[in-house]
Amino acid sequence: MDHLNLIQSRLRRELQEMNAIIHQSLFTENDLMNQVVTNYLQVKGKQIRPIMVILAAALFGNVNEHVLHAGAALEMLHNASLIHDDVVDETSLRRGKATVNSIWGNHIAVLVGDYFVSNALSAGIRTHNIEIISALSDLGKELSLGEIHQICNVRDHLFDEESYLTMIRKKTASLFMNCVKMGAEAAGATPEQYAPLVAFAELLGLCFQIKDDIFDYFSDDSSIGKPTGNDLREGKVTLPLLYALQTAPDSSSEEMKEILRRGNLTNEEIATLIQFAKEKGGIEYAYSRMREMEAEAAKIISVYPDNEWRQSFLDLFSYIISRHK
Repeated sequence: MDHLNLIQSRLRRELQEMNAIIHQSLFTENDLMNQVVTNYLQVKGKQIRPIMVILAAALFGNVNEHVLHAGAALEMLHNASLIHDDVVDETSLRRGKATVNSIWGNHIAVLVGDYFVSNALSAGIRTHNIEIISALSDLGKELSLGEIHQICNVRDHLFDEESYLTMIRKKTASLFMNCVKMGAEAAGATPEQYAPLVAFAELLGLCFQIKDDIFDYFSDDSSIGKPTGNDLREGKVTLPLLYALQTAPDSSSEEMKEILRRGNLTNEEIATLIQFAKEKGGIEYAYSRMREMEAEAAKIISVYPDNEWRQSFLDLFSYIISRHK
């Protein structure tokens, strides 16, 4: 049993109750909406984000109904962002299943995504905690800003690690940070008590995105959900290639940057950039940065009691780095 399966087994009852809240929240008398939602929910993701909500509450010793509603709100908001992303990226498959937009078209997909957002806010309100509602609001803004930052990085051809980390902090890490904040708030913890956990979650979120980006440099695998080089096709330059561009001799680095600036990359150009990143140690560097973050995160979370919930967070970090999809 891998780390994630072990954590899921520890939280089986809580996750079942949370998913029941999601189904109840999304049910409507409209047959078409029910059909779309039911089809979409047939394939669950790993639910890492709501797991973090529940783990945060468990760490503070109080997994209650408000925690489950907070987890449901977070999961619905996250799924709304995925549905909208699939429209923007014209994605036809997610988790090996046809996307909402590929089956019913962009118009319905956008409306379904909006429906998920509205129900996420409703679930947040049921926690009766203004900090949780505020976190959901902030999260929506951060996710949007993260995507805009990424577009700006592509447009302005920013090839530095600092710009990349700023972007993934908003695009991905903010979601992980709000997960633990919402869980801790619902459990009754104070901001001072959960501040170290938020710092831990930021590093976890950064590593999640770095590992996700690494997948782009290897052979296509339908289990991952995106073709090799897809990020580069969209003009996104991620950590392995950024490191190679920063450390390679100026002549070869400039040659690669010129390819990126031209845009509309061919398959051959994408293969060249991927090979360049690998040969210059970009993959190894990305893993080393994740291990550094993991070590830092372990020190941060050591302020909490040594129990199965603290260990679960550490196990989750290990899983994020070692996962294959």
